[in-house]
Amino acid sequence: MTEAIQRAPSVARMLADRVAATPGGEAFRWPVAGADGTESWESMTWARTGERVTELAAGLLALGLRPEQRVVVYSATRIEWVLADLAINTAGGATTTIYPSSQPEDVLHIASDSGAVIAFVEDETKAALLRELADKTPDLGYVVLLEGAGSGTDRELSLDDLAERGRVLLADTPDAVDTVVAGIAPDHLATLIYTSGTTGRPKGVELTQDNWTYEGAAVDRLGILRPDDLQYLWLPLSHSFGKVLLAAQLQIGFATAVDGRIDKIVENLATVRPTFMAGAPRVFEKVHNRVVAAVEAEGGIKATLFDRAFRTGRKWSAVEQQGRRPGPALRVSHAVADKVVLSKLRERFGGRIRLFVSGSAALSRDIAEWFHAAGMLIVEGYGMTESSAATAVNLPGRFRFGTVGPALPGTELRIADDGELLIRGPGVMRGYHGLPEATAEALDADGWLHTGDIGELDADGFLKITDRKKDMIKTSGGKFVAPQPIEVTFPVICGLASQFVVHGDGRNYVTALVTLDPDALAQWAESNGVAERDPAALARRDDVRAVVAAGVKQLNAGLNRWETIKDFRILDHDLTIEAGELTPSLKLKRRVVERRYKAVLDEMYAANDRSRV
Repeated sequence: MTEAIQRAPSVARMLADRVAATPGGEAFRWPVAGADGTESWESMTWARTGERVTELAAGLLALGLRPEQRVVVYSATRIEWVLADLAINTAGGATTTIYPSSQPEDVLHIASDSGAVIAFVEDETKAALLRELADKTPDLGYVVLLEGAGSGTDRELSLDDLAERGRVLLADTPDAVDTVVAGIAPDHLATLIYTSGTTGRPKGVELTQDNWTYEGAAVDRLGILRPDDLQYLWLPLSHSFGKVLLAAQLQIGFATAVDGRIDKIVENLATVRPTFMAGAPRVFEKVHNRVVAAVEAEGGIKATLFDRAFRTGRKWSAVEQQGRRPGPALRVSHAVADKVVLSKLRERFGGRIRLFVSGSAALSRDIAEWFHAAGMLIVEGYGMTESSAATAVNLPGRFRFGTVGPALPGTELRIADDGELLIRGPGVMRGYHGLPEATAEALDADGWLHTGDIGELDADGFLKITDRKKDMIKTSGGKFVAPQPIEVTFPVICGLASQFVVHGDGRNYVTALVTLDPDALAQWAESNGVAERDPAALARRDDVRAVVAAGVKQLNAGLNRWETIKDFRILDHDLTIEAGELTPSLKLKRRVVERRYKAVLDEMYAANDRSRV
């Protein structure tokens, strides 16, 4: 039996409890552009957050929102996204998320399939798209712009217009919102998140109030986050990873700095000086690669000091991982390394980071150990939209690199006979929206969620994810290859790489498609005296191919013979979300890529006598 986790009955109740507990505490801060183009950060307390959310929730009730009706939020991460989401849940509705980068056909599918009656949109551009789709989304009655005033029609409102309608309702019926909150049950729909789908059309995952209140309470039970923490939040709130962080914030009460602009992350970290941040592995990979490439380019005494410091940092990390106390000699050498090199690297992140949290895809163990050597712990976790994002996570005092940690309190994990990971607990979804057959396929009669991931559990309950079940490669020789560990490793070996797509199912050997990081390419060109800056032109250079080939050779040295990459091709562009090759959470759409580049892949198998890497 798993332990019971006490929790609030609804997200709205969590917010009300938080406002009552710490009304004067900081809840959120966000960047605001000044007239001169400079930015400053504004802040709001929990009390003000509660007031604003209540006004907006009352506005939604004034528009006629009923319990569990769906309300779309179609925007990048920003403070207004957070307020809209909390208002929807406080009004008894269900937030339905659309990624800001979604293609029009996906926007149409989500808006129509969900039956959404109201939409919050970021700006006029997104409002215009919904106008074009109006005849195909008849349930969608109102559009609220987070930025701007809209078309001026009765069906389009600004955020302030919505709040004003709420104030009018509350003046007439002061307890309107409180009455709705009291009627929200734990099994009511809170969020409808459409899986970004590495294959097929996205499915709407129904997550209840209880799913999120459990997640917040379970994370609190772990003790991984504290009330005095400051989070930097840039993750897409359309993704369940972002939503679970908001649930944890309501439960624990820490403050969050919100800014979804990816290009501002490093700059903002130095300004905000947070104590923790969650992110996808690619963010940590890019930071590692840029730092290492810059040091290598500079060379000389700085490169020597850097290398020595990290060798010492890795020794320190190894001792900590074993749960031992460093000896006197290591403590002295580490103090020097930290003062000269490692502390300066931490200052780039504001100097106060207690931990990073990595999720949504596999994190390279090498990356985790590099950051730990620098004095910044990345705790890797695991979850999926269908399990409300957080299912297992490493802890600062209990972590093992290469795993995603033990299960959250109250959650059960089991490995099926074929190696598939099964999950049961309060975080598991209610089902797929309007898809009873798909729901029955994913959830068995005993309540176990069949994840589609291949995993292992060690004797201490630490979970290791090997790969996606559907992604496993079986060569024509009958050998099985797990592509994900190989794909995660290569960008660490070769700093120029962005994506490394391993291919070989039904083939007689394994090959790969390689894409290059434009920023890393530009840095390489500058360091090597190459005037060219066009990424496509650089990708075609022989000396760039030689760098990649050296990386593949190093990669192969650590693989089994049947796993080795026998040939590769460098694409002259990176894979993108916009092209449908990556999901919005940066997962590879393997089947899409294999279909799109079939001719390139086939060419590597056209002749068996070609030269090998």
